[in-house]
Amino acid sequence: MSFSQIVRNELLSDDNLTRGLDDNRSFVRDCFLYGGVISNPGKTYHVEFTLPEEKIEPLMQILIEFELNPKKIARKGQTVIYIKDADGISDILNIMGAHKSLIALEELRVEKYTRNNVNRKVNFETANLNKTALAAQSQIDAIKYIEQHKGLGFLSKPLRDVAILRLEEETLSLTEIGELLKPSISKSGVNHRLRKICKIASNINMREGDIHD
Repeated sequence: MSFSQIVRNELLSDDNLTRGLDDNRSFVRDCFLYGGVISNPGKTYHVEFTLPEEKIEPLMQILIEFELNPKKIARKGQTVIYIKDADGISDILNIMGAHKSLIALEELRVEKYTRNNVNRKVNFETANLNKTALAAQSQIDAIKYIEQHKGLGFLSKPLRDVAILRLEEETLSLTEIGELLKPSISKSGVNHRLRKICKIASNINMREGDIHD
């Protein structure tokens, strides 16, 4: 069942129809029952009213008086009033006395917010993992390049120790590499040494290129 139908069923229930709504609230309810549609709040936030011309301006004025921000659009020869934000939809449900539907909407909003936050966190962590993996691979490539062209003995002992650990355990984090060194050093210290190694590899590559040119 669509969310629009859930709201419609509540508005047509005895509880709602016997509720003492004032004239403006009753008018909004009647307009929704005549030509109102609310999209699935789990996907998007959109409510619209397709009404006879004589009801358009009165409804616009009432919604504005309730401090909402309705818009109008012409569609297939008819004027449609719409609101495209979650708070506006919540307000309309409250105005019409559709309190059960309002609670359902708020639950969906919380669920959607939580899901989006989880997705953003997963995407962020995945991007960080990809970035870390790419950095590690470039470090390994640099070390192997030095090993092939100069040998690791070309490096100073502090750099050589880091290079050997990086080659032996490619999946180690910088923190873990630092802890395995004797004496141990910080993550930033390991990163600093690896940056030096990458620069040395780049310099060797440039000199090799000059020789072959």
